[in-house]
Amino acid sequence: MSLRRILCASVLIAEAFVIVFGSLAALALAQAPRAAVVAVGLAGAVGCLIVAGLLRYRWAYAVGSLLQVGLVSSGVVVPAMFVLGGLFAALWVSAFVLAHRAERGGRTVMR
Repeated sequence: MSLRRILCASVLIAEAFVIVFGSLAALALAQAPRAAVVAVGLAGAVGCLIVAGLLRYRWAYAVGSLLQVGLVSSGVVVPAMFVLGGLFAALWVSAFVLAHRAERGGRTVMR
């Protein structure tokens, strides 16, 4: 298993937990229908877990990137998700880039 796959899957799994807890916050704070908040939250969390398992395929990294966009845009409902989504998007990019550098040939990952 590649380092990139391990790191990106770790980000997606942690992100699934953030989506669940963000959904709980949205239930308390948002004016959106409860069923919609639960459905979107579960779909996002399950989507992250499924994509984490599919990272052996190249296209799954693109889907993971789309999940990052979705998490950031959830800040429209719960403003704190702009910050958390941005942090997870940065983790996603960092995991992808740093693992790619490490796999390319033993160069120093962090300078």
